[in-house]
Amino acid sequence: MELFWYIVLMTMLSIYVILDGYDFGAGIIHLFVAKTEKDKKAITNSIGPFWDANEVWLIAAGGVLFFAFPTLYASSFSGFYLPLIMILWLLIFRAIGLELRGQIHNKIWETIWDKAFGVASLLLALFFGIALGNIVRGVNLGMVTNGISAQEPHYFFLPLWNPTFSPHAEHLGIIDWFTLFLGIVGVVALAIHGANWIIFKTNSDINQKLKKLVFNLNFVLFGLVVTSLLIWHIIEPKPFHNFLEYPWLWIFPAITFTGLFGLFKVKSFKKDGLGFLFSSLFLFGGLTSTVASIFPKVLPSTNDVNPSLTIHNVAADDYGLSVGVYWFVIAAVLVAVYMFVQYRIFKGKMDNVGYGEH
Repeated sequence: MELFWYIVLMTMLSIYVILDGYDFGAGIIHLFVAKTEKDKKAITNSIGPFWDANEVWLIAAGGVLFFAFPTLYASSFSGFYLPLIMILWLLIFRAIGLELRGQIHNKIWETIWDKAFGVASLLLALFFGIALGNIVRGVNLGMVTNGISAQEPHYFFLPLWNPTFSPHAEHLGIIDWFTLFLGIVGVVALAIHGANWIIFKTNSDINQKLKKLVFNLNFVLFGLVVTSLLIWHIIEPKPFHNFLEYPWLWIFPAITFTGLFGLFKVKSFKKDGLGFLFSSLFLFGGLTSTVASIFPKVLPSTNDVNPSLTIHNVAADDYGLSVGVYWFVIAAVLVAVYMFVQYRIFKGKMDNVGYGEH
């Protein structure tokens, strides 16, 4: 049963990355590309009816984590306490930036909330990339010092960084050169994803400019992805052992590179939605390839004293996991109906929605 719930959890996180990811990306584009009021309105209109519903996937994933893998939930939410609180505040500022901007038609007021929306979106993309880097790198479970565990085997706590800024330090920080690198990958990938969503959902004057931006940024993303694969060997001596043992897992890297190479054709696409499709494939393939590489680990241990957290040693009791399946089916049907209705109502271009205007 733990494998079933692990697949459910990863599916929900993948959906969240794809859906709220375009919100983050739209915010980054809003911050750096949108110069006129018309361009800014086009961007906020494209995400206005969707962004708050997209965030529900993160809450739902947290609920599944709490229910199915309580030990991992307890370990992660205490160990990653600082960045989680920062992410919470960034989500708040992104939301109020969207909601409060149109309350008063004053240049200073609008500029403040435009910056809040854009900067929060940028930092959220960065922090979620850093979070993925922390999971790949692992943490010092048990707070081991000189071979002696000072805490329970599943406990850890990380400061924002350590003095060495190294992913090999005994006492790690949230941010080091490896996790920061993956954070930059996240920012570039979501900027591309957000630009593709804007192209898909609007007839904005900046769409042709965004297509050129996606094409150019994709070269940067390709270089970052290749570099990340090379430096992965520094963190994990055998990073592809799961793919060699289970060859069917190569489907996930194949999806990743299908999306990546497809984006090089963005300027020639006749249908605006194709760019968004390819960036979605890249995000889905990248996330699933990463978790597949460390499976069955969900949080590796960087010391030899305490074992890594896996889906087997952090899962709830089989009875509870089995009973939860029935409620999950009901919830899944309700969510599917809601999303179908929402995207049906707001299908097509969103230029005239007028989101946030009062």
